[in-house]
Amino acid sequence: MSDPKDVFKEELEGELRKLAPGNSTEPHIERPKNPEHGDFSTNVALQLAKQLGRKPREIAEHLQKVIEPALIKRGVTTQGGVSIAGPGFLNLKISSAPRLAPIKEAISQRKNYGKTVKDSPQSIQVEFVSANPTGPLHVGHGRQAALGDAIAALLESQGERVTREFYYNDTGAQIDKLAWSVQARARGVKPGQPGWPEEGYAGEYIEDISKEIKNVDDLDAIRRHAVAYLRKEQDADLQAFGVKFDVYYLESSLYTDGKVEEVVKGLIKSGKAFEKDGALWLRTTDYGDDKDRVIRKSDGSFTYFVPDVAYHVTKWRRGFTRVVDVQGTDHHSTITRVRAGLQALGLGIPPGYPDYVLHSLVRVMRGGEEVKISKRAGSYVTVRDLIDWVGRDAVRFFLVSRKADSEFMFDVDLAREKSMENPVYYVQYAHARVCSLFAQGFTPPGSFDPDLLSGEKELQLASKIAEYPDVIAVAAQELAPHNVAFYLRELAAQFHSYYNAERILVEDAALRTARLALCAAVRQTLANGLSLLGVSAPEKM
Repeated sequence: MSDPKDVFKEELEGELRKLAPGNSTEPHIERPKNPEHGDFSTNVALQLAKQLGRKPREIAEHLQKVIEPALIKRGVTTQGGVSIAGPGFLNLKISSAPRLAPIKEAISQRKNYGKTVKDSPQSIQVEFVSANPTGPLHVGHGRQAALGDAIAALLESQGERVTREFYYNDTGAQIDKLAWSVQARARGVKPGQPGWPEEGYAGEYIEDISKEIKNVDDLDAIRRHAVAYLRKEQDADLQAFGVKFDVYYLESSLYTDGKVEEVVKGLIKSGKAFEKDGALWLRTTDYGDDKDRVIRKSDGSFTYFVPDVAYHVTKWRRGFTRVVDVQGTDHHSTITRVRAGLQALGLGIPPGYPDYVLHSLVRVMRGGEEVKISKRAGSYVTVRDLIDWVGRDAVRFFLVSRKADSEFMFDVDLAREKSMENPVYYVQYAHARVCSLFAQGFTPPGSFDPDLLSGEKELQLASKIAEYPDVIAVAAQELAPHNVAFYLRELAAQFHSYYNAERILVEDAALRTARLALCAAVRQTLANGLSLLGVSAPEKM
């Protein structure tokens, strides 16, 4: 039988085409939070009321009369048919058999439950972390890593072909400061002493790098060694965090390969660049910027957004029809400029290219006080610090548990707690609880009698499992992995409630089999969701 939600939506769409020809309104079907309102609900009658000049309830009554028999004809069995609530909401409550179908789907599809397969996947690049190789990865990079990897996994779950990319800013003033800092340290100069470079890097890692310097006068060699050392260091941090990249792209190659110069020539040729005060400018105001921006300064150097434009041209030419950049909110001002540069080149790149996910600041709390420095890094808490303190799973789950643009306080003490107050422990413990049932010699049942799962908590659990494919589809569409974290906590809460209220391993073999099937579906759904977030699903805790 077809998915009741799909049938409900298809029948609504068909009738809407008759009611309002040419109207593009698409019925939004949601699962009501209150089970009494049914399994599916839509406010489409309210959406159309103004256009049709009719009361929402009148439209709802018309749709009710048409949709009910259509559902029956297509094999959708309901409890009470299609009902109308409030000013014109249409609610549908289906019978228990299709409500319990997701249990079988989760068990049979296993790791593929919730995923979509596409015949023609889109080629998508997700760029994230992209830290300057000037020090260990800080907690902000950690949030980027957790967000970017989860977003990539979500897009892959929807059948897309995803490439994870790290962009190394291995040129510019910060790299010079790194080289000067290592050189000073190699000469025996410590931070704060005469001869220490202005805004130099003072962390202990600088001393570690300086110990391997053989010629303190060869600044270029020092620069190359320091960058290589810290790239290796960052790679080790990412490995500890469970994040892998398909491509590492060097900013320096944009200059050596002539791609920056090519972009500047293209902007001049487009007529969107102009000379003023000895500098070259781009008319970014033509694309919504508040003022025009400098491309090439009077000293001949390029401003920072020019290589960004060149870099994104390479992304487009490499076949990435969609690009998602995960960056800190301090990069907000670059969005308009990069997009303006891409549009000015006239390469056929879509106006909204690339997509951006901007994340806010992460603060760290430990022992009731905010932690602001790391002994190793000197001025900030590192990703490795967090992993050492609370473990990879807690770090990854916590860092995606809120909307990206909301500031986040990482509570180290909470993340270490083995209690239901700790959200990652709470979700993982639900998975381990199911595993403990099957550890007693039972196996996940291949078949069961769904009619035996008639309790309200059982039906609610089945409905929650049924939500999973929609949850990850919306999370992928909105680039919002926190939706998955919220969902997993809700599913875990419903399971813990059920586990505490009902005995699973009852004497009645048929009932026991049915309840074990429900638990197996919960376990699989939890494991699948945690996997998307890069978090393990332990069998014992």
